[in-house]
Amino acid sequence: MGLDIRIPLGLLFLATGGLMTVYGLFTQGSAIYEKSLSIDINLIWGLVLLLFGLLMLLLTRTANRGNSHLESPSEREK
Repeated sequence: MGLDIRIPLGLLFLATGGLMTVYGLFTQGSAIYEKSLSIDINLIWGLVLLLFGLLMLLLTRTANRGNSHLESPSEREK
């Protein structure tokens, strides 16, 4: 078939979320969070993006597994 858009989107969100999470972990308690009422926005949104990326990749796996019955037996052997 074609490229499933969930794969590159999942990888993009996974990488961005990972970077933001690591940055949020290393800057905990820093003065940059004084404007946000000492809430570590980078850590929170990094985790949200990580979960969304994992969800996209999980949906890709389940969609590929569900479409395997649509292939003819000769296509499965290739």
